[in-house]
Amino acid sequence: MGPGTVSLPGANLLGSVGRSIEGSETKIHEPNSDGDGEICFKGRYNFMGYLHDAEKTAKVTDKNGWYYTGDIGHVDDNGFYFITGRIKEILITSGGENVAPVPIEQEMKKQLRMCSSCVVVGDGKKFLSMLVTLKCRLAPDGLPSDELDEEVIDICKSLGVEATTVSEAVKSSVVHQYIEDGMHKANEKAVSNVAKIKKFAFLPRDFSIYSGELTPTAKLKRTFVAEIYAKIIDQFYL
Repeated sequence: MGPGTVSLPGANLLGSVGRSIEGSETKIHEPNSDGDGEICFKGRYNFMGYLHDAEKTAKVTDKNGWYYTGDIGHVDDNGFYFITGRIKEILITSGGENVAPVPIEQEMKKQLRMCSSCVVVGDGKKFLSMLVTLKCRLAPDGLPSDELDEEVIDICKSLGVEATTVSEAVKSSVVHQYIEDGMHKANEKAVSNVAKIKKFAFLPRDFSIYSGELTPTAKLKRTFVAEIYAKIIDQFYL
């Protein structure tokens, strides 16, 4: 797979992956009302197919030579492309609305500095909710401990909460309000009402590679998390 877009001095935009380069075509396949669709590339040096595997090649390319990346994104009026998620990660609400969880999670973490993970859930549901973990110290075995990270302890102190462990912090009504306030601020930047978080719940511990919630490259195993915390998720929609 060769390059399809590039950012150059004087031709770049924060958050964008750039514009199409000469010799490559880029398009958004079947964009929704917000302009988001699958990003596709076409060009001699982009992708010629899998060697000796026509069946696998046919799954990601069409008869016209377009390569379907699996990335969801949009293009602005100046030709800058933005990636908002992966097709495999897209949540579809009960109303049929497609929502990319990653941009929402990123904004939540910007507003909530004590949070290590903010996992958006709500596939097949009427609204979106969020699973929250607090930053903590790792134990010698690589698993998350109950001891809060120093940054979180400092934030708690600034809120008037004398908590040093995760189990103490999640019981605090003040910490709950901190999450609520940050959640509302993040919701103000949501691209639509469907993309707003309605409820949240604390998880008892953070994620890690060793406990199975993260891949070896520290990427979230979204399906795995949804399965092991299914009971908590179900409580959102009673």
